[in-house]
Amino acid sequence: MSAAPDPLTAQSPLSSQAGPGAAQPGTADLAARFEQEFGRLPDGVWQAPGRVNLIGEHTDYNEGFVLPFAIDKTARVAIAVRADSTVRLLSTYGDQGMVSADLGALAAATAKGWTKYPLGVIWALQQRGIAVPGLDLLLDSDVPLGAGLSSSHAIECAVISALNELTRAGLEPEEMVLATQRAENDFVGAPTGIMDQSASLRGSKGHAVFLDCRDQSVQLVPFEAEPAGLVMLLIDTKVSHSHADGGYASRRASCELGAEVMGVKALRDVQVSDLAEAAGLLDEVTFRRVRHVVTENDRVLQTVELLASTGPGSIGALLDASHVSMRDDFEISCPELDLAVSTARANGALGARMTGGGFGGAAIALTPVTSEQQVRAAVGRAFAEAGYAAPDIFTVTPAAGAMRIS
Repeated sequence: MSAAPDPLTAQSPLSSQAGPGAAQPGTADLAARFEQEFGRLPDGVWQAPGRVNLIGEHTDYNEGFVLPFAIDKTARVAIAVRADSTVRLLSTYGDQGMVSADLGALAAATAKGWTKYPLGVIWALQQRGIAVPGLDLLLDSDVPLGAGLSSSHAIECAVISALNELTRAGLEPEEMVLATQRAENDFVGAPTGIMDQSASLRGSKGHAVFLDCRDQSVQLVPFEAEPAGLVMLLIDTKVSHSHADGGYASRRASCELGAEVMGVKALRDVQVSDLAEAAGLLDEVTFRRVRHVVTENDRVLQTVELLASTGPGSIGALLDASHVSMRDDFEISCPELDLAVSTARANGALGARMTGGGFGGAAIALTPVTSEQQVRAAVGRAFAEAGYAAPDIFTVTPAAGAMRIS
């Protein structure tokens, strides 16, 4: 199952070579482009990374555990404050051109394409009583779209980091996480949890972010593949997805039904030992949705323990089990993802799984350095033989979270 193409994927006359996944211009280049388009220099440039979820899928909105890490691909925004109530938005990609909005009349129904993400953040800050000034904004990003790397949250986190500073709002990271979640849920219309924003805002180089989604507590867990002779390959299947479609929402509704029938606040409160009871109370489909979340929470906890005790080379079986659970119980995989995972495993990867919300996107494959080229070549051949579009395959490493860069 794949979602409609993202409107960001069309290129813009602003830069015929720019686009998601392309090399980003330098900070000075982005500032110069801003000056060219808006007639003045920006007040600053801020960036926020995309993320890969190492393990813990669809557990976040069930108040469970997740283990993502920020990656070395980012969304960047150059922003200058205006003296009026107008917001002008432009990106280095997309076919919308300059988009203008009035701060006093922000509406989800009229926001289109990528602009709904920064406008949603502004709206969410307004709902918190924060006076956001008019502004000019230029966006650039090399986070691949629709790949399960949280390109939309990278935009939101870059924007809220900028506005938190420019408005002197003084929001803590946990508050910015909740504000961007509200933007996603109530403005964009995607019923997402807090994992993506937490990784983007609270990430740290060389670490995964072990997040308890019930209380937002974070533990930074060392995760460095290279010293262990490993690489984390990201296989972008090019199958586009969207969190705002019905598939994601229906999975969340099933989880809420399961929690209600089990008499708990959230599926976080259901243990693996409770699944036998759940099987007798729930219909077959709802039970499988519940079983995925419950066992996935357990896999996150096991992964954290193994990373602390024996290192990244010991987590492959948990990655494999996570993919099987998402494929069979939560039913959010697709043929391209399954092919990427099985081919990577057959050619030397220690473990592999789809990552992200599902219905397309990317898979990760924890791979010995000595097998990297074999995995890359085999996946490319398998996709060609199946008649699929050629995947993008690249390495990802844990990177720092959102920050001002100019």
